[in-house]
Amino acid sequence: MNPLLDRITQTPGQCGGRPCIRGMRIRVSDILEMLAENVSSTEILEDFPDLEPEDIQACLLFAARRTDFPRLTA
Repeated sequence: MNPLLDRITQTPGQCGGRPCIRGMRIRVSDILEMLAENVSSTEILEDFPDLEPEDIQACLLFAARRTDFPRLTA
């Protein structure tokens, strides 16, 4: 398992149990949406001073792993 994924936490009762970054109330989905809206990593880090560049990488890796579905063949 990639150590970046250790930065993603899920705690019942925090943010509805959604994946967050390092136990903070910053949801992975929020970071991914900002990136999708062309907000740069630099801007995200400026807006969230507790975040580190590796946190953004962890969000991207988490999303990539969640969309890695097995390939079906006929």
